[in-house]
Amino acid sequence: MVVSRNSVRQRARDAVGSYHEARLADLVTHVADAIDRFRDGEVDAFDVDHVLFQYSRAAKELWKFCNMGDVEMTRTMSAEAHRSTGGNAAPPSRGRHLEDSHHPEITR
Repeated sequence: MVVSRNSVRQRARDAVGSYHEARLADLVTHVADAIDRFRDGEVDAFDVDHVLFQYSRAAKELWKFCNMGDVEMTRTMSAEAHRSTGGNAAPPSRGRHLEDSHHPEITR
């Protein structure tokens, strides 16, 4: 079976888009957790501000990673990161900017 180059690139774009959306959801969930902790009186506004700052940096790095040019290479890198971290990967080229998104600990 012959697969066209365009269909390979489209599948790669779809995979990178799914990866991008899933990682954004992780980041937004982390922010929501920080806001919930603020509302519960567990942290102060400065702690939430710190998480928002980290979110902004991480979201920018994620965007750069997902739009770096070679969509097929990005797909391969994101799939490898997904496998090696059990699905909790930040962009592999930059590392995590937020604390562990499953057990967020807000630090100053």
